[in-house]
Amino acid sequence: MALRLKVLSKKVQKFERRGMQNCKLNPERVPALDAILNDVFDVSRPKPHDYDVRKDLVRIFNEIAREIFGKSTDIPIVEEFGSFVMDLFNAKSDLDLSFNFTQSGVQITREKKIQTLRKLAKKFYALQSGGHVYGVHPITTAKVPILKVVDRGTGVECDISIENRDGILKSQLIRIFCSIDERFRKLSFLMKTWAKAQKINSSKDGTLNSLSIIQLVAFHLQTRNPPILPPFSALFKDGTDPASVAKLLSNFVNYGKSNKESVAELLVSLLMKLSSVEKLWPKGLCASVYEGSWTSKTWASKVGAISVEDFTDRSQNVSRAVAAPEVKVIYECIHQSIRHLFAFMDGQIDGFKLGELLFGQVAKQLLVSAGVANSKMKVVTPSVGAVNTNRVLPPSNTQSAQAKGAQNNIRCQKREHESPADSTLTKKMRYSDGWSGTLPGSWGGTSSANWVAGQQLPHFEMEQAQKHLEHWRILPNTGWGGTQQPNAGGWNGTWQTQAPSYHAGPYSSSSSNQLFPASLRLHSVQTNPSTFGTSWPSFRTNLPPQGTQQSH
Repeated sequence: MALRLKVLSKKVQKFERRGMQNCKLNPERVPALDAILNDVFDVSRPKPHDYDVRKDLVRIFNEIAREIFGKSTDIPIVEEFGSFVMDLFNAKSDLDLSFNFTQSGVQITREKKIQTLRKLAKKFYALQSGGHVYGVHPITTAKVPILKVVDRGTGVECDISIENRDGILKSQLIRIFCSIDERFRKLSFLMKTWAKAQKINSSKDGTLNSLSIIQLVAFHLQTRNPPILPPFSALFKDGTDPASVAKLLSNFVNYGKSNKESVAELLVSLLMKLSSVEKLWPKGLCASVYEGSWTSKTWASKVGAISVEDFTDRSQNVSRAVAAPEVKVIYECIHQSIRHLFAFMDGQIDGFKLGELLFGQVAKQLLVSAGVANSKMKVVTPSVGAVNTNRVLPPSNTQSAQAKGAQNNIRCQKREHESPADSTLTKKMRYSDGWSGTLPGSWGGTSSANWVAGQQLPHFEMEQAQKHLEHWRILPNTGWGGTQQPNAGGWNGTWQTQAPSYHAGPYSSSSSNQLFPASLRLHSVQTNPSTFGTSWPSFRTNLPPQGTQQSH
């Protein structure tokens, strides 16, 4: 039974205040935590070739659509959406695609969508037999029917839906919202990475989907004091059309400027906020990013296990897939992560251990990217004085935090094994003045002069570090981005003689660029057209001779 909003609001304020009083951050350790998060963010972000791969896949799917529906009067256009459009993806993220028919005003029934997906599936089964793709699997029982297919050449899994204009709209809007304050994009990316490492980022498994996580981050920033993001309703005065919303951005350029909280402080306070309201979800508590405040809500006369209101359709709960039994698993991960964070704040664990506990394999990749896979890197814990033994941490089922950690490693911290570091990943070291140089010949001949000095990394220190960076060998560039030889098998991907130069948010499409003002518009990627499989003559493009670049 849902409680009245007034009652819920008082309980929320009481529980949040109590939680933050019991768990105060050590200001001397916040910069170190920020450095860890910055490194995780940097190493997890997609590389230039990850953008190229997805852009080329969108082109290929449009070619397939024209081949299948070429004799129709209504040929669909394949549009990307989801994390790629939001620029919140990594190299292993799925690519969400929607086949949109030109008569956008015509509503397509669910049965028609399923029929269209089955027609597409026949084509992809044939391509699977030819070795170009694998994992073709239509899922017609989902709320949004999809067709899954994996490109064999790149390993990118594509989730195909029909007329998913709502997904496209949400993706474009979230990308616009991210431009209000960089902390929104950064914290959203880190929380998605955290949830993935904790195995609680899967709607099919009854845990949180990515949209729920992103909206919870937005809600947290809306409810800070002072707020960092406005209620989304303030941006919808002229409707939810992305072009109209983008025009209003000038009113919110410095909206969160007065809030000086770092990403580290925001991440900790977000986990604490979620921890404090654990018992209130069954009472009808709902996070509304449309209003920018808590509200009381039921869905078809029922309360949600976790309720996050859809900001474009307020009748929907974007966390509806969360199952009641999985709420316990989600909160075990939240409580355990809070304990790890404050163990780091109290000097009980070092920075690398914290990164590994929160982000799993991503943190381990930091060692690889630094060229010290054999653990020659020593983790340094700054002196923080006496350990705070009076802190009241979230409840644990065991007396020992270590025992709880071992239990959680089984339940909610099963690491998702990520692919080896990209062959294009440059081996770098951080000295006191930040990133120190990059040898030429890695990303299209980039030299050390092209790298901007990064921030100091106080929690890592090299034992007997080499004085010159050239002692660290850079892996040869053998894959996407900087190679002239396409990958073997599948659609083969693109080849290019030099990796393109990327600016903030290296993603663009002719359709989406028209929706954003020049200040927000993404720079086009300059890359050669690609060939996807020699057995696909209808999809091939005329490539310049090897060793040359096509002008644009």
